Amino acid sequence: MKIEAKHEKVKSTGDFLPFFRIFCTMPEPTTPPALTLVVAVYNKADLLRYVLAACARQSFTDFEVIVADDGSGPAIADVVRDARTAYPFPLGHLWHEDHGWRKNTMLNNAIRASHADYLVFIDGDCIPSRHFLRDHFEQRERGRVLLGRRVETSHRWAAGLTMAKIASGAYEKYGIQEWKDGLNGHALRMEDGIRIPSRILRTLLLRTVRGMLGSNFSAWKSDMVTINGFDELYDGPGCGEDSDIQFRLGLAGITGKSLRNLAVQYHVHHAITKVSDACWDRFQMVQKTTNPRCVHGLELLER
Repeated sequence: MKIEAKHEKVKSTGDFLPFFRIFCTMPEPTTPPALTLVVAVYNKADLLRYVLAACARQSFTDFEVIVADDGSGPAIADVVRDARTAYPFPLGHLWHEDHGWRKNTMLNNAIRASHADYLVFIDGDCIPSRHFLRDHFEQRERGRVLLGRRVETSHRWAAGLTMAKIASGAYEKYGIQEWKDGLNGHALRMEDGIRIPSRILRTLLLRTVRGMLGSNFSAWKSDMVTINGFDELYDGPGCGEDSDIQFRLGLAGITGKSLRNLAVQYHVHHAITKVSDACWDRFQMVQKTTNPRCVHGLELLER
């Protein structure tokens, strides 16, 4: 497997922007994978190490991983380098300089670089369970975007996380202390960490969801191209990576499908990030439009 490292204009494909300037280390597969997992990161190298270790124990194995790096320091590249020698899945790293929050720009770069027709998006502080990718792949449907959930773990749980717990799968198991965290409000949505394979049982328990989380959703690449990818005019987190995407996919006729109690994911505890007024204002403006294609996305359209 040849991996090229370069800091230059990297040609894209199809009708996307003709070039995008990034640092790219991306393996070229002999055959395209069935699925591309895009992991959005900004620093927090220790958490990315856990995420990649969890990828190595997936029950579904026909996938590649792209680390979409919004300007982190060198520690992320070190984690990626170590993971390439430790794990069997193809692993790419896309990076651009840190000029403030440009996550959506990097997510668009990941779409361009992906080799699969189906894309799963997570954040670098969200650890997937063993059947995470299997559930996304097996539940995929044309005309649907899959909407997963996540467990909001406690500070105690996050502080006790180790590579050994990831490798053994112990992080997926609930004990007395985990339930105490949930009852005391230190952890949230513990019930979403229980995988329920039966569609009938999930329906009976009313385990559905309508809203999108940018840290746990999947879509066909062709559908993301239809809406021109992520809107790069957002300048902060909270709307542009999820609510905006779901709204514009809806305008294109792509409806949401719940993955609640499937594709289980664990969000490592940290302080809540506030959504800026500018992001809310932009999303409110988007909601007044009827065009699913954003102006500044995979292509730069005329205003």
